[in-house]
Amino acid sequence: MFPCVQPSVELPPPARKGAARLPSQLHALDEKEEEEEEEEGEGGGKKGTPGPKPCCCRLPAPRRGNRPRPRKKHLVLPQRPVNSSVCHPGARQSWEKKRSTMQFLAWFSLLLLLPCFGTTKTCFPGCHCEVESFGLFDSFSLTKVDCSGIGSHIVPVPIPLDTSYLDLSSNKLETINESMLTGPGYTTLVSLDLSYNKIAKISSTTFSRLRYLESLDLSHNSLEVLPEDCFSSSPLGDIDLSNNKLLDIAVDIFASKGQGKPLNVDLSNNMLSTITRHREKSIPNIQNLNLSGNRLTSVPNLQGIPLRYLNLDGNPLVKIKKGDFTGMKDLIHLSLSGLRGFGELSPYSFKELPALQVLDLSSNPDLKSLTAEVIFGLDSLQELNLSGTGMSSLPKTVLKYLPSIKSITLGKNIQCFKTIKEGQYHRQIGLTKKEVLSCHDSHGSVAAAPYVL
Repeated sequence: MFPCVQPSVELPPPARKGAARLPSQLHALDEKEEEEEEEEGEGGGKKGTPGPKPCCCRLPAPRRGNRPRPRKKHLVLPQRPVNSSVCHPGARQSWEKKRSTMQFLAWFSLLLLLPCFGTTKTCFPGCHCEVESFGLFDSFSLTKVDCSGIGSHIVPVPIPLDTSYLDLSSNKLETINESMLTGPGYTTLVSLDLSYNKIAKISSTTFSRLRYLESLDLSHNSLEVLPEDCFSSSPLGDIDLSNNKLLDIAVDIFASKGQGKPLNVDLSNNMLSTITRHREKSIPNIQNLNLSGNRLTSVPNLQGIPLRYLNLDGNPLVKIKKGDFTGMKDLIHLSLSGLRGFGELSPYSFKELPALQVLDLSSNPDLKSLTAEVIFGLDSLQELNLSGTGMSSLPKTVLKYLPSIKSITLGKNIQCFKTIKEGQYHRQIGLTKKEVLSCHDSHGSVAAAPYVL
């Protein structure tokens, strides 16, 4: 056992029965032993002998009789120092440093693993305010204010300064103007929900003070007309105008401050019969446009708009003509499902869509055929949906004009996939693998003719 480097107290030796203590006789021996112990503690002792233990110290053992007590080897387990005056001076500092490091790592891991919990705060009567914190040590926070379904008397609503989301849906609001959306909390709004009201009109300045607005929901209202520049003051990324009473619209009104940001516009289930363009206006950065459920009798002029998704489902489009999709070279997904009275695809109708990957022609029972000229130019097409049509077969050259096709849905629950058919001697040099369409029904059984090509 190694001695303490800085012993503070030395206990007297215990008395022994039948033998009196002679301190004067043991004085010389004690001094010699203490000198040896000090040399071992300071210099590490003899070669191979370890130096002082930082946290395993004990007081000198008492001696008996005229002879020094023999030393015994003990197995000492490391323990936390209980007295800094008895242990090595740097031991406690080292232990405290390790403990603080372990505590920091534990707290840091806990912060990363625990989800952010929302907390409520004082809010306008009838509304519900919730604060959500983000980031390390809750360095970022936003406030959601839900004032839905409490009546039209609420506007204008005083909201917290850091409000980012405001829900005013289902309040029977008949009008909305700039004064209703003015106040300290409105300057930080990112999302505004005005759906399921009775709003029939908005002005060009209604949203002019919402400088950071990115998402606007005006669906399920009674809007008939949209004034020019009504969305130009905000960097909008999502606009929902579905289920209104819009008769016509100029797509240029969607040109806003956020020109570099992709814009998603939902105009489904309105009464749109015409969509106009103003050449002198800037081109809006619309990438997703939903025009389903309207009264369009022809494909609108969307030339130059960087569309990637276009939905024309449910419109009374009788015919798709060559040139209808001119200027839509970036279009990836085109949906023409359930067109009322539709039955004809003119040759080279999709020639201007080199990037198209998904084409949906389903639920058009009057569509009887699909010639090679119709699908010409669809070099990037991967998915073709023909379910619910009047087609009974595909042209034999379908794979020639659709080199990238992966699946074709044909007939009721019939789906065809492109496979490689190898002959008996397919490994012979000079022979090429043959691509065919393998069709199966919903139960996995091989479909009979005319689906197999």
